[in-house]
Amino acid sequence: MKYNRILLKLSGESLTGEKGYGIDEVRLNDYARQIKEAVQMGVQVGIVIGGGNIFRGLSGSQKGFDRVKGDQMGMLATVINSLALSSALTAIGQKNRVYTSIRMEPVGELYSKWKAIESMQNGEVAILSGGTGNPFFTTDTASALRGIEIEADAMFKGTRVDGVYTADPEKDPSATKFDTISFDEVYDRGLRVMDLTATTMCKQNNLPIVVFDMDTYGNLKKVLSGDNIGTLVHV
Repeated sequence: MKYNRILLKLSGESLTGEKGYGIDEVRLNDYARQIKEAVQMGVQVGIVIGGGNIFRGLSGSQKGFDRVKGDQMGMLATVINSLALSSALTAIGQKNRVYTSIRMEPVGELYSKWKAIESMQNGEVAILSGGTGNPFFTTDTASALRGIEIEADAMFKGTRVDGVYTADPEKDPSATKFDTISFDEVYDRGLRVMDLTATTMCKQNNLPIVVFDMDTYGNLKKVLSGDNIGTLVHV
């Protein structure tokens, strides 16, 4: 399949790299170079990045934070990561633009579908920060929403595992990997590809998900070139 436009979902936790907390510059720069390669292939790229390396709203609420305020803190964490990625892309000559789901000028432009699409058509990477702008939704759901809105051909979920397995491969060594799997089978097996809200949105709007290991340098280019790495989740 030829991908003209993708929504790339990046994990905030992965940004910690070897540090275990915050932002690891080596990992950040690896991501930036891989994203630039994708643009050079002629692919339009929109990005949603999580904030789990800085703050998670749900875990915060379990520690006594008000859930709405906790989620708002998580949204701001995604903006911090988005600015870091923007800076890394700019440093290597890749034009980009940060959009925020809530009004936050001059940190970023207020997101709109048409502005984001126009910037991607002009060769810029559109970094879509701040989640959905609403509490009780994860960045997985924000990725599904933005992917559908910007009319992406697929969502590419970059994680630290190389696809979808029958069980958690980090806990169960006998787990086997799927090359492709349907959304229905994901439900039936109770697999945690993304949260249920996000998975349902992708299924209803026919947005396939490619789950792959973004932490191995060069994998984004490989998966865009059609190499059989990762797992395709489809209707």
